[in-house]
Amino acid sequence: MSTDFQKLLFGISEALVTDELAALKFLCLEYIPMRKLEAIKEPKAFFEVLQEKDMIEVGNLSLLKELLYRIDRIDLLAAYLSSSREEMERELRIPGRAKVSAYRQLLYRIAEDLTPEDVKSVKFLLQKRIPKKQLQDNASMLKVFLEMERNGLIKEDDLEMLKYIFKGFRADIKKKIDTYEENKKENDSKEKHYPLSVSVCPAGQGAEGVTPSLPAESYKMKNNPHGYCVILNNYIFKNPFEIREGTVKDGEAVKKVFEWLQFETVEHMDLEAKKMYAKVKEYSKKDHSNMDCFVCFIFSHGEKDKIKGSDHEFVNIKDLVSCFSGSNCPSLAGKPKLFFIQACQGSVGQPAVAVKEDFSGHLEVDATPLTSIPDQADILVGMATVEDYECYRCTKTGSVYVQCLCDKMKSLCPLGKDLLTILTEVNSEVGGRVLNGCKQMPKITSTLRKKLIFQIPQCQSVEK
Repeated sequence: MSTDFQKLLFGISEALVTDELAALKFLCLEYIPMRKLEAIKEPKAFFEVLQEKDMIEVGNLSLLKELLYRIDRIDLLAAYLSSSREEMERELRIPGRAKVSAYRQLLYRIAEDLTPEDVKSVKFLLQKRIPKKQLQDNASMLKVFLEMERNGLIKEDDLEMLKYIFKGFRADIKKKIDTYEENKKENDSKEKHYPLSVSVCPAGQGAEGVTPSLPAESYKMKNNPHGYCVILNNYIFKNPFEIREGTVKDGEAVKKVFEWLQFETVEHMDLEAKKMYAKVKEYSKKDHSNMDCFVCFIFSHGEKDKIKGSDHEFVNIKDLVSCFSGSNCPSLAGKPKLFFIQACQGSVGQPAVAVKEDFSGHLEVDATPLTSIPDQADILVGMATVEDYECYRCTKTGSVYVQCLCDKMKSLCPLGKDLLTILTEVNSEVGGRVLNGCKQMPKITSTLRKKLIFQIPQCQSVEK
């Protein structure tokens, strides 16, 4: 953890008062058990727990920003996190972006709206239902809500007791509760009739802000660098007619994006088949204990199941991927290993439907493989095209697949989109083009068990 990051958290913690710490703890009850929260007596300890759970880290401060916004500490939001009330309001309007549940938000807003006399009235009406020692004069409304939850008087889908209490003297608050219940009912209906397909999209924040009951866990991405991004780029071959014009542009695009994403990026040009395998094996033998991920891009000619080296010999893609199995690379066990391959899987072009050309420039083909992924988890292989067909490369601007992938990473990573969502967008865009009168359809083969979300460095754009 960087010293600057710890200084940032320390500065914020020093500025928070006791009531604000109580509010932060209350807003995080969905994430941290009540018993653990009750043991926290100072803001620094609270931030330490959030770090332990990987809920705040370098490059991922969205929850911290939201919490400061919720408790109305806009001064800290601006001074330490370079954000504002207006920016957070725009951000939290994006479906699925809010981390604090609507239920917890409602209770906190109610507590903030109540006068001291209102709080006394609530305590009086609860005398027969909650032990008196928990309703002492100094007990805050948030504390009262916690006791109501402990005693089963309120919960996310049952606020009848709360409505009954406020009906007599704060009709405006009862109306807020009614509105919350109406919105929840509408969202539950959407979830019931339009469920997420777990075979296509990992569970998590769904459309329209609906959160499925079993949200997908994300891979940890907390180290800097996150890992190696290795590019094997074959440009010049023994046969001068096989030179792959435009592939240098692909290498440049990948390096720019993955250096921005805090990967240690290195490119190896024009390797013979045996050296390609040796280079991949070399990286599999490294110690990745302080890494989160491994990424490998391979640009070359090839055939089905094989990639051509600069010497015209072939290497099996299965052998390359197998170098990173759990037994062959134990320091990456349980961590994502990503392979992206720009190459054909056959020698014919896919038939195109009758639509207008939407790509200009001279296009070439790269003949290469379909992968067979070993039976291990946490591996993803992105292919430029499906089995038996060609893929295309522009001699001036680079390959259609790689350039589209880099563009989508630049635009969607800052929005918090996971890798499978990004690759699906790539499929949609590349598949929608007509290239040399034919179509190209990329393919994703994945045994990832969690969402993979690339963290964006604070105050840094890809253009830098």
